[in-house]
Amino acid sequence: MTRHLEPTQASAVAFMRREIAGEFVMLNLLRFRAVADYSAHPDLAPETPISGADAFDRYIAHTLPFLSASGGELLFVGEGGPFLVGPADERWDRVMLVRQASVRQFMDFAGNAAYLAGIGHRRAALEDSRLLPLVPL
Repeated sequence: MTRHLEPTQASAVAFMRREIAGEFVMLNLLRFRAVADYSAHPDLAPETPISGADAFDRYIAHTLPFLSASGGELLFVGEGGPFLVGPADERWDRVMLVRQASVRQFMDFAGNAAYLAGIGHRRAALEDSRLLPLVPL
């Protein structure tokens, strides 16, 4: 199974080539680990093991101030479940919609050193993910 946790160089180039003007929304599909894996970020690890969902909640708590400061906004967070239309064997535990003010502000947010200091919670939490930029018609 191929996991998708970070943008590839090719996907980042394709995103920039879209030349999105103005606001856009990021659709996040998230599949959590049963137990968060902090092996790559032991400095962020809690004293006792926690679930991937709990680790992601820590990531969100850390991230929201930086998202807001960049002009972004968490629009929706919801629990996933089985598809009505889609693969029966595919599962997404949580879905999020995040509005970004602009590509430039998103890139500034994503490169913010203080934000990146807590990204280990996201990496510990996720088994797999998808991130789809959406633009209004």
